[in-house]
Amino acid sequence: MNTIMIPVRPRLAVLLSGGGTSLQNLLDRERAGTLAGTVTCVASDRDGVGGLQRAQSSAIPSAVIRRRDFSDRQAFSDSLIHWCEQHGADLICLAGFLQLLTVPPRWENRVINIHPSLLPAFGGQGFHGAKVHQAVLDAGCKVSGCTVHLATNEYDRGPILVQKAVAVTESDTATTLAARVFAAECVAYPEAIALLAQGRVSVAGNRANIAPATV
Repeated sequence: MNTIMIPVRPRLAVLLSGGGTSLQNLLDRERAGTLAGTVTCVASDRDGVGGLQRAQSSAIPSAVIRRRDFSDRQAFSDSLIHWCEQHGADLICLAGFLQLLTVPPRWENRVINIHPSLLPAFGGQGFHGAKVHQAVLDAGCKVSGCTVHLATNEYDRGPILVQKAVAVTESDTATTLAARVFAAECVAYPEAIALLAQGRVSVAGNRANIAPATV
């Protein structure tokens, strides 16, 4: 069993592909003094997205690193990881990042992802955003939610750290369900970061074991 060790107040690199609402949640909590970490840099695989604007508004170093500018996924991932390392990151947070990041051994168990379903259901390549919520509704599920997990070299796989469930109502649309799931994400992601910062997570195979909080 491998206990994950990062600093008590880790420096966070946030990777995103869109509007950056999860980034904003982390920034808001950092300003309120309730985030167990500091957002130190932000990178996107897409130009002009709202998440970059949020980073710039908060004077956080940001960059655009596009998949198409590299010959293969390995080179793309290496560039992203190097950017994070240049800014002293201890933990990489995937926050609506739609590319598959190849995680090198030195970063194993230090990259986390949030997904808007209760994995392993409704995960994998192509399952993101409204597509996930519509699939939940089409399947007739009565419960959905979100999952924070340690990222591996497969989409939406890896040891689960935190899950939050929300009810699915008969009147839900993909939009209304997404809003309720996002509210759960806003709690789950900071909680997962805190568990890692407190040294409470150990990994055995594909299972994350969470130690009780110390008094």
